[in-house]
Amino acid sequence: MKKVYYLSTCDTCKRIMKEVGLDGFEKQDIKTEKITNEQIEAMHALAGSYEALFSKVARKYKELGLKERNLSEDEIKNFILDEYTFLKRPVFIIDNEIFIGNSKKTVEAVKAKVS
Repeated sequence: MKKVYYLSTCDTCKRIMKEVGLDGFEKQDIKTEKITNEQIEAMHALAGSYEALFSKVARKYKELGLKERNLSEDEIKNFILDEYTFLKRPVFIIDNEIFIGNSKKTVEAVKAKVS
């Protein structure tokens, strides 16, 4: 399985996806097609935690004062399900591996796995 969860309005996502090349990938724009409970649970199984999937740079993170709170894994999961901006993106799933976010190291790992 090759899948990418991304945000179509995110220039960083678009740049990374172009860089990686998405031949054979299923694409899901998380703004127009919400993440399901099953999908987030599958990501969690690969990532090991919901926190690994959670974006702390989302505007709403600051707006809602979440920085001052110690969020549980269940709370983090619910924030991601309720609001697409809380998913650290892009998220690539290739076979049984997950690659989360836009760090240079992550992008290089995705490119190495795809080639």
